[in-house]
Amino acid sequence: MIPSPLYKDPIYDGAADPMVIRKEADGKYYMFYTQRRANQQVDGVSYCYGSMIGVAESVNGRDWHYRGALDLDFEFGHNTFWAPEIIYNPDDATYHMYVSYIQGVYLNWGGDSTIEHYTSKDLFYWDHIGPLSFGSLRIIDPCVFRLPDGSWRMWYKDERQGSATCYADSPDLYDWTYRGIAAGDCAQEGPNVFAFGGTHWMISDVWDGLAVYFSDDLEHFTRQPENILRESGTRKDDGGRGAHADVFVTGERAFIVYFTHPDPNYHPRSAVQMAELKITDGKLTCDRNAEFDVDWRA
Repeated sequence: MIPSPLYKDPIYDGAADPMVIRKEADGKYYMFYTQRRANQQVDGVSYCYGSMIGVAESVNGRDWHYRGALDLDFEFGHNTFWAPEIIYNPDDATYHMYVSYIQGVYLNWGGDSTIEHYTSKDLFYWDHIGPLSFGSLRIIDPCVFRLPDGSWRMWYKDERQGSATCYADSPDLYDWTYRGIAAGDCAQEGPNVFAFGGTHWMISDVWDGLAVYFSDDLEHFTRQPENILRESGTRKDDGGRGAHADVFVTGERAFIVYFTHPDPNYHPRSAVQMAELKITDGKLTCDRNAEFDVDWRA
């Protein structure tokens, strides 16, 4: 059966905001995540700042090991990287990463945030392209999905618009145009859009499990009544509500990769878990306690 937890960061014990991608060259799978410094004796929430982007590797999607952290610095200082989104563009055989960036380290939640664009041919070494400009300096948590016409759409959190999920479009992954609010019924973060079972879905972290939306046109989203990952799980390190997730779809199955704070007495520690998604009576559902296994090798 799938391990629980699926993955723990062996350096700082603070893996958060995970996302998974398959490498085109060798078929291996890579998990990129916010490497929070959870085991450091620091004040306030500064363990969430000064974070790098950690990298774990797997040949089958089941067994993961730590490979290191990305070198993304482009200016002086101990700076902060959160919540990477990486997609592969077959048109130019290039990986594109969009990552939340804050200059420096803060004791309390704060600091201007931008979404920085990088490109890579191998997922390990990245060239900095620059920040995206959507008229706000409090944007984080990008997600990118290719539209049917071949263009690209990005969803992200804008704290200056009530922490709504906003969206922007691009013809080439370089030039982006702000389009508006995609989901603003409540404050949220970490949007993730994917296709599964003939429907386009969006999940977002509303700090009460994950809200689920569905859409026919990837522009107008309707929320289903039930959140997923709201109730605490029974597996090891799967206590508490699931947070900031990615969905990896392979064949006819979809798997959600999320993080938890499993220790109520030591909140900073976090672990990555995986569960399988289902569609039940037209709704997206998730039984995080159900046993299952994966082997994503071709």
